[in-house]
Amino acid sequence: MKELAPEHRAFLENPYIAVVTTLRPDGSPHSTPLWVDVDDEGVSVNTAWPRVKPRNLAADPRVSLVIVDPNDELRWLGITGTATLTEEGADEQIDRLARKYRGHERYMSHREGETRVTVRISPTFVESRGL
Repeated sequence: MKELAPEHRAFLENPYIAVVTTLRPDGSPHSTPLWVDVDDEGVSVNTAWPRVKPRNLAADPRVSLVIVDPNDELRWLGITGTATLTEEGADEQIDRLARKYRGHERYMSHREGETRVTVRISPTFVESRGL
């Protein structure tokens, strides 16, 4: 596993949107924008069952994400790695992300039948520019 450099962690603290790519069963890429989190354990995102991302990752844990500074397109961070899915702490994480990205105490879009899931990414490759 590749460690994140301090400048990568600092960049991830910003409320910048990440584009996360997983692989569909046929091997084609599936990319979506998501909020991104960083903590002592590393980088993660939050999604929900039964959405496509966690289903894709349960079948094939390869994942990549890219985050671009919205104020300077030449400042960006890309991470490729493998994902581990966990429901433990995922509800608290989505509320924390709602505070970071929207200034809301709680995530407002809970859908009936969804279970939040944290996607922890173990980096195998990290690249950046302008950091």
